[in-house]
Amino acid sequence: MFQLYAAIWRVSAGRQVVLIVLSIAIAALAAAPLEFQRNIINLLTKGGLDTAQLYLLGAGMMAVIGLSLGLKWLLGFRSGTLGEDVIRLIRQRLLTRAVDADESGEDVRRGTLTTAVSAEAEELGKFAGAAFSEPVVQIGTLISVIGYISSTQPGLGLIALSMILPQIAIVLISQRKVNVFVAERVRVLRAATDRLTAEQIEAVTREVTDRFDAIFETRRQMFLWKLSAKFLLSMINGAGTVAVLMLGGWLVLNGRTDVGTVVAATSGLARIQGPTAFLIAFYRQVSANRIKYELLLEIFGPAATRQRA
Repeated sequence: MFQLYAAIWRVSAGRQVVLIVLSIAIAALAAAPLEFQRNIINLLTKGGLDTAQLYLLGAGMMAVIGLSLGLKWLLGFRSGTLGEDVIRLIRQRLLTRAVDADESGEDVRRGTLTTAVSAEAEELGKFAGAAFSEPVVQIGTLISVIGYISSTQPGLGLIALSMILPQIAIVLISQRKVNVFVAERVRVLRAATDRLTAEQIEAVTREVTDRFDAIFETRRQMFLWKLSAKFLLSMINGAGTVAVLMLGGWLVLNGRTDVGTVVAATSGLARIQGPTAFLIAFYRQVSANRIKYELLLEIFGPAATRQRA
């Protein structure tokens, strides 16, 4: 994983810094709407409604939301553009290496090269655009929201935190198995495309068909692991929501907190489910792209090793 991130940093360090700064700003604003929401709910439930104050809170909340969305738009545009630039760079380098290998008399596996240029470069390039910024946004959002919930009601914050830890364990265990299937799928697909470039295509049709069957079985096993993990993660999220409502309701009934805090905590719980789900998916993406990156380096054997060094 370090080699993958080091390679991305080498070709896009300056632009990644800008994306990281934008990500930190977005994360810093994550909990602000929850505070406005809490104050609005408490204003409505306590009686003695002050219309001017209500409108002021509403305007402030909308301003924060608008600023956050504007920063997200800018982040998305810059990261998407960076990703496309990296895709172009990978394809150019693959073609250059192919020409060099051909001129030196090395064997160029055209099917593998075709797969790498068309599909693998696309996936790696898109990942490079968000490799640093997206984790910063999502981790920062988790810290911001859980910190806010804990500051208003520590018990509710503890529930929010306890939802994340078992999800991390589940993903780490399941992803190790999925990574094996990812590597196997790429190798089988490359082998199939290499055979399809042979002159006697009719002679290899059966062999290629068998490889397609192998890809199908590999994907089926991946679905089994991914969906099972997703089921467990969803159960944890559901249990966390119920726990917050039960504990929050008990605290309100006993006069130990207010309704606005419980509503804000419930909304905050929904807010952290998004970043948590993203980070889980992102970790899976990092793991898969690490394998694809290593496989990409294998295309030209020793030359790739020298380039990596």
